[in-house]
Amino acid sequence: MKARRSTTGLPRAGGDATPGRRNPLGASTGRRSRVRDWPPATSRGRAAPGLRPGRAGNRAETDELQQGVRYRRVFVALVGVIVALSAVVVLLGTVGLFRETRSRPLTAEEQDRYKREEIARRWQAWPTTGIFPEELKYLGLDRAQQYARRVGIAPEAKCRDAVDPAVGAILSEHGCVSMLRATYVDQTSTFVFTIGVAVLKDEEARVSAGGELTQDDRVGVLPVAFPGTVTERFGVQQRQRTGWVGAGPYLVFTTGGYADGRTRAAIAPEESLHSELWPAARSIGNQVAYFLADPPKVPPCTQGNVC
Repeated sequence: MKARRSTTGLPRAGGDATPGRRNPLGASTGRRSRVRDWPPATSRGRAAPGLRPGRAGNRAETDELQQGVRYRRVFVALVGVIVALSAVVVLLGTVGLFRETRSRPLTAEEQDRYKREEIARRWQAWPTTGIFPEELKYLGLDRAQQYARRVGIAPEAKCRDAVDPAVGAILSEHGCVSMLRATYVDQTSTFVFTIGVAVLKDEEARVSAGGELTQDDRVGVLPVAFPGTVTERFGVQQRQRTGWVGAGPYLVFTTGGYADGRTRAAIAPEESLHSELWPAARSIGNQVAYFLADPPKVPPCTQGNVC
């Protein structure tokens, strides 16, 4: 009697697998499963790779976090200190700038410096016609007011080239910068005057130079004659007298003579003493010096008239 075939196609319990037949779940009949069993879970088992074991790992991570927090706090504190110091520096600079730039009354020293600087730059800031006006007042006989007329203005010259050698050496030693000259005639065109403005580097240099100048009235500024005018015969030999006066950083030299070409030697001493030539020459030179050194009006505040 033949054995009955299982209707399910699965091997019978306890029986041998039928040769040549496969298990419907995919595994061949008659073989053990290759799936490995998981090890039992225990608290003392080995930790997965890359993870710190147990409490020691947690503590290390906590320490690292706390250290990072401390570093961050130190960094933030340093940044705060730097920002605070920068703000203080900026504030102090702003306050200082405001104090320096805001309008305030000038001190006595600042007013004096303003006057000196203004006077010292006049020889360049003013036109030559401002230094040597077209007409200058002087007192004639019986103290009658008369006017000297400007004939011409000479080109700017070096100090040594516009004065006698003895005077030029002293001016150069004390830092003479330049020499400006102009020639005038009196109201009757009888007298000729040359005015020379020696520009020193400062008022102290002018005082020192003036202290060394000789009192010899035969030396000083060289005359300037203009051809085709009444001054064309006015030369070194025609100088009757010379002199100078100090004003600010300037030495103003004056010399005078006769328009007809008479020399100094041709004039009798008594005539020279009683002539109006030298009083007129000195008056003209003093006026030029006065204009150059006249104290300017000083503004009361650093930014003008409003403090």
